Amino acid sequence: MPTEAAQQAQAILRDAAQFQWYVIPLLALVTYVYAVEIERRNWNVVLAGLAFWGMDWFNEIWNSLVFHFTQYAPVWAAPGDTAYLLLIGLNIEISFMFFIAGVVFSKTLPKDPSVRILGLPNRLFYGLAGSVFCVFVEVLLNGANALTWDWAWWNTRAPWLILIIGYLPFFLVAFWVHDMPSMKRKLTTVGAIYGFDAACLVLFGVVLGWI
Repeated sequence: MPTEAAQQAQAILRDAAQFQWYVIPLLALVTYVYAVEIERRNWNVVLAGLAFWGMDWFNEIWNSLVFHFTQYAPVWAAPGDTAYLLLIGLNIEISFMFFIAGVVFSKTLPKDPSVRILGLPNRLFYGLAGSVFCVFVEVLLNGANALTWDWAWWNTRAPWLILIIGYLPFFLVAFWVHDMPSMKRKLTTVGAIYGFDAACLVLFGVVLGWI
């Protein structure tokens, strides 16, 4: 039987009646962030940001599939107030945040990928630091019951799992795309991420109705 949080999220999943007008200025903010980087022709940051967002969609898809196959709970759910719940653990506010976050974190990278920080490659250091920050925010959201955890192995007693599975891949893939030597490789990689996400959404969402 689904948990209370899963049932609450299911009740508002893709319910257009939840719409709130603040989504429009959020959309304008996201558009502005990318427009600024495009104007500057800062393609490394633009594509890193898109890769970051695409990786989040991958996570949200498998999280939704966990709920489908267990009929108990997703690994995380977003049952709280929202203007639109896209997937059981992803509302539109979270999605917009991740859309911007990849740009923000990529802009903090040192120009030289070979520089080491505390003995670590700087891309790995920044990925770990960003992941720790995201886990901290998620813990706060969980404390406010805005983002819920129902599985015993996914909680504050095992934050390393949230860090390694929930966030670190976002950063490593985004930074990897950022540093690719050619635009062709960047576009191919980002296109592959989005192509896979789109195929999963069509198959598991539209065709099978699992998510």
